[in-house]
Amino acid sequence: MKLFVGADHAGFALKQELVAHAKAAGHEVVDLGPPSADRVDYPDFAVKVSKAVVAEKGSRGLLVCGTGIGMSITANKVPGIRAAVVWNVESAKLASEHNAANVLAIGARQFAAPYASKMLDAWLATAPGGGRHAARSTKIDALDKR
Repeated sequence: MKLFVGADHAGFALKQELVAHAKAAGHEVVDLGPPSADRVDYPDFAVKVSKAVVAEKGSRGLLVCGTGIGMSITANKVPGIRAAVVWNVESAKLASEHNAANVLAIGARQFAAPYASKMLDAWLATAPGGGRHAARSTKIDALDKR
C-alpha cells in the first residue's frame, strides 16, 4: 500500500515512529513533512497529504497532530478525501470498512506509538465494505460534486 504521511510539530515524533513502522510492514511510505519538530501549521500538511491521495488512486494518507481533529477537518475540505479521527483499534478498522476512509488522523497527544501502530495496522488491513456501506459511501461522494 502506498501511504502519504504528514504531521505538524505536535505530531512529528509519532509520525517518525509510524513511518518506520509502516515501512517495516512493507508499505511504500512517502513522508511529506515536516522534516523537524519546528513549529508549522497543520493545514499545510493536511492539504499536501490529501492532494497526494486524491492524485494517486488506491493510495491512503496518514495525518498526525496533537488530537487528529484539526488535520481531519482540513483534509475533509479536499474533494475526494474521507479523513477519520480514530480513538481505538476498532474505530480504525470501521473507518475503513464502514466509511471507506482514505485518510487516517491520529492524535499524538492521545496515544503512544505502540497503540497508534496497532490502529494504523488495523486501518491498513481493512478494505472498504460493500453492500449497504458502499451505498452510503456513494451518497457521501455525491456531496463532493455539489
